[in-house]
Amino acid sequence: MQITNKIMERMNHLKELNRPYIIGIDGLGGAGKTTITETITKELTFAGQKVLVIHIDDLIEEREKRYNTGHSEWYEYFWLQWDVQGIKEKLFEAVHEKLNHLHLKFYDKDNDRCYMENINIEQCNVILIEGIFLQRREWKGFFDYLIYLDCPKNVRSERVLQRDTYIGNINERLKKYERRYWTGEDYYLKEINPIQSADIVLNSESC
Repeated sequence: MQITNKIMERMNHLKELNRPYIIGIDGLGGAGKTTITETITKELTFAGQKVLVIHIDDLIEEREKRYNTGHSEWYEYFWLQWDVQGIKEKLFEAVHEKLNHLHLKFYDKDNDRCYMENINIEQCNVILIEGIFLQRREWKGFFDYLIYLDCPKNVRSERVLQRDTYIGNINERLKKYERRYWTGEDYYLKEINPIQSADIVLNSESC
């Protein structure tokens, strides 16, 4: 992919970092972030880079911290779904402080509980972080390269409504997305404008 070449070019100019190069793959629900992440990871690995992939959805909080909190559902999704400050300190600041290990809190969705995991990054060249809302103000400044994946809303909506069968029937999925996810995404677009602030925007309906 051409984008991998751009990443490699940027990395060559930042060899003096003495820490892993942090790449963010941002985009709204159903934009195809996971597919792009897999492709870039394979190509970077083939080029000799040692890549650690972190899916931001693996770092969410237990349900009691993000549901039925008294806040609007969109607010719970944007502000309470993740421990924003904890991720800032344990992930982003830890990498910039050139620590050899990350001590991160992961979510076990089957048991609705979080557990701590120690990750050795001493030999890691690249940390590829994939997920939504990556350009929130608390995190944006820590990335070395930010990719925003922009797909039309009708394409994304069709994907997530067909994908997320765990929510219930199609009508239940639609109502939850309207109350929670799409409203949270609209807030992100309005307040952060991730398309404008990303290093590069990939536009594709086939992503």
